[in-house]
Amino acid sequence: MRIFALLFSLLFVNLLAADYSSRILFIGNSYLYYNDSLHNHVKRLLEEKYPNIEPEIKSATIGGSRLSDHPFSHLINHKNHRLDMPFNYVVMQGGSYEVIDQENQNHFWQTVKKNAELAQANDIETALYMTHAYLPIDERYEPNLIEKIKATYYQAAKLSNSKVMPVGIAYELAYKKDPKIKLHHPDGTHPSMLGTYLGACVVFATLTDSNPVGLKYNYLDKVSDKDRIFLQQIA
Repeated sequence: MRIFALLFSLLFVNLLAADYSSRILFIGNSYLYYNDSLHNHVKRLLEEKYPNIEPEIKSATIGGSRLSDHPFSHLINHKNHRLDMPFNYVVMQGGSYEVIDQENQNHFWQTVKKNAELAQANDIETALYMTHAYLPIDERYEPNLIEKIKATYYQAAKLSNSKVMPVGIAYELAYKKDPKIKLHHPDGTHPSMLGTYLGACVVFATLTDSNPVGLKYNYLDKVSDKDRIFLQQIA
């Protein structure tokens, strides 16, 4: 009976592991690399949830960049990251200003479509990391910017057959439930540690199609239990 239970447990873990892609590439800018880089937090969440699986996660970021600034075909080649196996998932994040007007939106959509076609031709799934809105302290702030962000990213997803990781929407929900929470860096544009943690939880939820609630990872106690639970529930 114990052997059967052990075999069943191992099978269950393997089935769970199949629910997410374990070789992941993030492409974006400083929104990703702030606070010890979002990809590191995603990896630690995955490692806690699936202790028998070793995810290989890489991140390619350029400060202030738009998506088209990246050499996409070079980046999705796993050999250029010294990996033995190809990526099976790529997450693309556009510059925050790529949602501002029609010209920028069109450029973003074209870039996403081209990149996704190349990735998917190489059996790599594609997803879009939805950016968050600015706070009033940033000169680019405008009321209800989240609506432009949502429209831009969901249209890009439609054009490219990609998933959306709705981080920007999660920020809005968190601020509505707790206006005092600090998800932004004091500059009003970059994420704070809590913002990065929330983003990682949203990515985790999208990758695994599961709820992060209950995971204990808190970045060496830098995220309080109260904030950890709240942000996991938002994601």
